[in-house]
Amino acid sequence: MAHGSRLSAMEHLVVLMLENRSFDHLLGFLYTNQNNVAPSGQPYEGLTGTESNPDKQGQPVKVSQILPTDAHPYFTPGANPGEGYKPTNAQLFGSITAPSPPTATMDGFVTNFADTLVQRTQQAQHSPPGHRPTIIPGTTDGDIMRCHTPQSLPVLAALARGYAVCDHWFSPAPTETMPNRAFACAATSQGHMDDHTHTFTCPSIFGLLSKNNLDWKVYGNVSDPLTRGNFPDIHSASANHFGVFTDFQAAARTGALTTFTFLEPSWSATGSSEHPVDDVAKGEQLIQQVYRTLHDSPAWEKTLLVITYDEHGGCYDHVPPPATATPPGDGTAGEFGFDFARFGVRVPAVLVSPLIDQGIVFRAPANAAPLDHTSVLKTLEERWSLPSLTKRDAAATGLGDVLTRTAPRTDDVLAHVAAPAAAAVNPSAGEISHLQEIHADLVARQLVPGARELYRPLPTEATPEAYEEFIRAHTE
Repeated sequence: MAHGSRLSAMEHLVVLMLENRSFDHLLGFLYTNQNNVAPSGQPYEGLTGTESNPDKQGQPVKVSQILPTDAHPYFTPGANPGEGYKPTNAQLFGSITAPSPPTATMDGFVTNFADTLVQRTQQAQHSPPGHRPTIIPGTTDGDIMRCHTPQSLPVLAALARGYAVCDHWFSPAPTETMPNRAFACAATSQGHMDDHTHTFTCPSIFGLLSKNNLDWKVYGNVSDPLTRGNFPDIHSASANHFGVFTDFQAAARTGALTTFTFLEPSWSATGSSEHPVDDVAKGEQLIQQVYRTLHDSPAWEKTLLVITYDEHGGCYDHVPPPATATPPGDGTAGEFGFDFARFGVRVPAVLVSPLIDQGIVFRAPANAAPLDHTSVLKTLEERWSLPSLTKRDAAATGLGDVLTRTAPRTDDVLAHVAAPAAAAVNPSAGEISHLQEIHADLVARQLVPGARELYRPLPTEATPEAYEEFIRAHTE
């Protein structure tokens, strides 16, 4: 850490991790009108508006801006893009097999989305109700190149401009949700590279904090959040470590925030996760609520909020991920032969604290590991002198250097910012979300206090409401 770091002044680290959006897709146009220079004078690796990808006919499809007046601005790109290791390879390299060396050209997003639209259409024709993937009529392969603007995402943009934005923050692995969330909590996915239901057997940051007498909480849409089912040292933890969003608000209001707080969005298709093609405006509203809760808390002056996304979800980004990642070194072989030596695609990351100056672009120092989700783990480890969980977080770059102010700021960046609301009806409202399925499966496989059966059959009714009720009935 730099000499000017104020990490010791931070007593509470709060993480809000949303779903499946790339950096360019949400923040690429943040400073385009300022020639990609932040108010601090730092360069910003955003979009110029000239970036493009070839379509199936080899014709360039340029990036374009999403504005609030567009049709379906908060449901772009109109269908769930390709996720997972092989689709990500196709987006980065133009082939499902990574070349050697793995030099990404970032020119396969349009063609992969074209293939994915065909697949989603076929799935919709042959899947039962509730499991039919949403495709908004009129969606084309070029829609994957549409990217949000400060006008369409006023909350995220105001926080990015008002505090610090990380333009070189990468997902830990080039794949989908659950492996990247595992890295965020344990600095490894134990070789897993897909979203099949897994219960990991490794230690997590939550267990590490408990062993060192540091408190933590996970808040979700239900009192037994998705994260609880992932690791043995959290699944068996006291129910006092878990709660719903109103519990988080109460803890902040009364000055009872724990050392580490991990926030989950609501996972349903009508929820706030921002997973394509769910409502991004709902995510904006959640981000505003989290900020307001913390800003009005007596603990605000000693708090760092990290807002990020677990993976890019197939959305366009123009910056090649570095092939310089440190493998976890936990002895587990990677699926698909992956060696965990390269990062996933850039994702949005905004750092919010009254100890951060306005208009900062925050990156890792030259020759250090770029920022990724394990940077959060490293920050906790550096602040409270904790051992690392794996070689990945041991090599990670922490976030302490972004905290430079001696006197905490007293302004309110969102005082005059209104969160948007989608004018259109959510087209995915009847679809069971991917994360609802995973959460329900984890609940079905695991005991909860007082339960006797080893497995509970999943709901026979294929509706999002049935899955939501199943999760609540077996966890509350």
